[in-house]
Amino acid sequence: MYKLKKELSLSLSLLMVAVLAACGTSEGETDSLQSSEESEAESNDESEVNNGEIMISQISWAENIAVTNMWKSILEDKGYEVELSLMEMGVSMAALESGGLDVNLEVWLPVQDANYLDQYGDSVNFSEETWFDNAKVGLVVPEYVEEVNSIEDLNEHRELFDSKIIGLDAGAGTMEVTDELIKDYDLDFDLLASSEPAMLGELESAIDNEEPIVVPLWTPHWVFSAHDLKFLDDPQKIYGDVEKIHHATRQGFEEDYPEVSEWFKNWKMDDEEIGELIEYVESAEEPIDGAEKWIEENQDLIDEWVN
Repeated sequence: MYKLKKELSLSLSLLMVAVLAACGTSEGETDSLQSSEESEAESNDESEVNNGEIMISQISWAENIAVTNMWKSILEDKGYEVELSLMEMGVSMAALESGGLDVNLEVWLPVQDANYLDQYGDSVNFSEETWFDNAKVGLVVPEYVEEVNSIEDLNEHRELFDSKIIGLDAGAGTMEVTDELIKDYDLDFDLLASSEPAMLGELESAIDNEEPIVVPLWTPHWVFSAHDLKFLDDPQKIYGDVEKIHHATRQGFEEDYPEVSEWFKNWKMDDEEIGELIEYVESAEEPIDGAEKWIEENQDLIDEWVN
C-alpha cells in the first residue's frame, strides 16, 4: 500500500510539474506572441507614416518646377507617394503652418523671403542647410538698353519703360522687396503683378522687337542663357547681395520622415547642375519626363544625397 501511495504521489507530482511547465510555456508563448503583435503594429504604424503621401508645393517658377519634379521622381523611385500642389509662395507657407502641406523646396534668404521667416519662424521648420548658395536677385534689362545700368538711372529714363516694372506673382518675396525698392529709390514706376510665365512672355516679346523692358529676375534661371540680359546696379543693396536657397517643412515632418529629411539636408546643386536640370524640364513635353532624364544622367550626384 505504501509503495502504491508513493508511486501515486510521484505520478501526481510529475503531473503537476508538467502542468506548471505547460502553463509557463503557454505564458511565454503568449508574451512572445503579444510582443510580436506589438512589434508588427509598430512596424505597420511606421510603414504607414513612411509610405504615406508627401505633399510638396510647386510654385510657377522655372527652377521650382524643375526641383519639385526632380524630387517627386527621386522619392517615388524610393517607394514614397508624392503629390505636387500648385500654389503661390504665401499660400504654401500658410499651408505648412496648418499642416496641410509637407514641404516647400524653395525659400530664399536672407532677403527675399525674410518676411515669411519672420511670420512663420516659430510654426514652420526652415532648414539651416541650403541647396544652392550663389543665387542673385535684381532688376534686369536687356543688354541693348544702354542708357540704363543702375536702378538710380530708371527715373531719368522712365518713358522708355512707360513707368512700368513687369513683375511676377504677387505672393513672391521678390515682389515685396521690389515694392520696398520702389519706395526707397523714390521711383516713379508702377509694379505690375502677373506670373513668371507671363512676365517672361512680356520679356521675350520686348526682346523680339528690341524694345526696353525692366523686370525683377534671379539666377539660377534659364532665361540668362537664352538672352543677353544685365542686372542693374543696386547701390542701396535692397535686394541684398548673395542669396541662398533653403527648404521648409511642416512641424513633425522630420519625425514622420527622418530618411527623407536627411536627404533634403544632403541636397546640393551648383549653377551648371541646376541650369541643366531647368533646361531638361523646360524642353520636355512633361516636366517629370525632363527631370527623369536628368536624374538618369546624374545618378552619381543623386546617390550622394540619398545614400
